[in-house]
Amino acid sequence: MSDAAGTITVVGLGAGDLEQLPYGVYRTLKQAKRLYLRTREHPVVASLAAEGVAYESFDEIYEQHGTFEEVYERIVETLLAKTAEEGSIVYAVPGHPLVAERTVQLLLEREAKGEIRVVIGGGQSFLDPLFARLQIDPIEGFALLDGTDMRADQVNPALHTIIAQVYDTFVASDVKLTLMEVLPDEYPVTVATAVGVAGQERIETVPLYELDRLDHFGNLTLVYVAPTQEERVRYRQFSYLKEIVAILRSPDGCPWDREQTHQSIRKNLLEETYEVLETIDDDDPDAMCEELGDLLMQIMLHAQMAAEDGYFTVDDVVAGLNEKLIRRHPHVFGDKSAGNAEEALANWKEIKAREKAAKGIEPGSRSQLDGIPRDLPALMYAYKLQKKAAEVGFDWDDIADVCRKVEEEFQELREAAPEERAGELGDLLFAVVNLARFLKLDPEEALAKTNRKFKRRFAYIEEKLRQAGRTFAETNLQEMDAWWEEAKHHE
Repeated sequence: MSDAAGTITVVGLGAGDLEQLPYGVYRTLKQAKRLYLRTREHPVVASLAAEGVAYESFDEIYEQHGTFEEVYERIVETLLAKTAEEGSIVYAVPGHPLVAERTVQLLLEREAKGEIRVVIGGGQSFLDPLFARLQIDPIEGFALLDGTDMRADQVNPALHTIIAQVYDTFVASDVKLTLMEVLPDEYPVTVATAVGVAGQERIETVPLYELDRLDHFGNLTLVYVAPTQEERVRYRQFSYLKEIVAILRSPDGCPWDREQTHQSIRKNLLEETYEVLETIDDDDPDAMCEELGDLLMQIMLHAQMAAEDGYFTVDDVVAGLNEKLIRRHPHVFGDKSAGNAEEALANWKEIKAREKAAKGIEPGSRSQLDGIPRDLPALMYAYKLQKKAAEVGFDWDDIADVCRKVEEEFQELREAAPEERAGELGDLLFAVVNLARFLKLDPEEALAKTNRKFKRRFAYIEEKLRQAGRTFAETNLQEMDAWWEEAKHHE
């Protein structure tokens, strides 16, 4: 630190009135040659002014900037400039300097760079009177959050949650919306302003949806959310899902779940995946939500089994995925750029190549066709085989060549002996997949679309028979074909 660096002594004005102010802090304020306040909106300030204590506040800076971070940065820059002029100043903040006070943290960062010397002079935190007033024992666990910069993932329903810096209804509205991501709309929350200050204290408990409708927000306002073990709240927690799956697999859990292995539920993973795909095709969000849950259950079971064997946990799965997503998106999380999807894909492939090299897999040491999951449906597998081969130039020049190949394979199938037909049919299907690729169509999706169309039109025929009170044995192909054409017409 430079010898020329000035000193800022930071003290806290506490959470109440002058009577609650520690004597040492009171003496520092009284003796200060130059006293600066983050805000004059505090019960202690009027009493100090009545005793002739002069000060300068930064309240006007709040009106000059659009975000709290800009306000805090500006206050710090002003404090450093004042210290450079005067050598030593006193800076007073609400509460305790080291509890929910962003400007002090910024000052400490500047001290670490050698720009200033910071002396923390103490003060009473707003937490003490709040704990006493609401009869909270912090040993049970609590979280202190900043209402101006709050995220839903910071809210743990199992802890006492205290939200500070809820200055006005705008901040309160943001806090409400964030809490609603975790808690029911009618969950009770307590808004406490000027706790312990005679004549100013206001404490109200209201449903969460009414949080921003109160009229006593200010510099001394806190929002308190009591912990809960309600099932409707816990159901939304990923940690509860982990707990449930572990219980199901435990000795006291479900006999069926305990007996399962990776192999025994292997097919379930495929089935649940296809059920999710069906909801996508049906454009059914409610069903999709349910089926994604069933698919997630399969992932959780496999992860739990691996954890029991000491291989990895679901947290390892999440950590690996997060790390991979960030590593493979340097154009989002790093210093690379990607102006379109093609450039983003090029970045992805380059990174994958480096990852393989890091694992000792040298270019050319593996087949170009490696890396395709062998259990994919045959149409999809063929599509990916052709795509990989095309990347190294093994491909037709234009679509006319592909069409001729389809016609050629069809003719060979027509002329094939019975024992050769399976192979020739496979060749024809492979050629049709190639045609789909040239048309930039997914053959699996195209065939699935036709399957759904067939099922829809066949259902029309069945409905016509039901209306007529007849069975398939009592109709013929000509009549059914007429109904089929009717179904096409209705579409």
